[in-house]
Amino acid sequence: MTLAFSAPVTTSYTDAPLSLQAEEYLATLADGAVAVDLRSAVARSAAGALVGAMALDVDDALDLLSPDSPDRLRTATVDARWVLVSDDGYDAEMLAWHLQARGVLGARFVVGGHAALRERGINGSVGADVLGLFDTP
Repeated sequence: MTLAFSAPVTTSYTDAPLSLQAEEYLATLADGAVAVDLRSAVARSAAGALVGAMALDVDDALDLLSPDSPDRLRTATVDARWVLVSDDGYDAEMLAWHLQARGVLGARFVVGGHAALRERGINGSVGADVLGLFDTP
């Protein structure tokens, strides 16, 4: 079998980290990344919501977070910094890999997922800017 390409095939390799440890989660969010909870509604209900995270269905997340998708969120750009969290980390790892392949080098996943965060007592955070939405005058 012979493959023919109309243009030279080149690839550039960028040494972008793919994962982060549970201990790095809060610091990464404090540095401006956005947490994305990929667990099902049932899992979030059973194990608790990840405070401050955007909850997305794992089946829709690639289209919503990819800058080249017609269904993308407005904040889905190549400069976006997503911290992906699934139950055990595996779904989030695959999604981070796919997003980085699409040019979103700020996509990372939490090793061990929500289970690792829960094990360490980490449940996310809500900044003053978000709390301000609920303050009464």
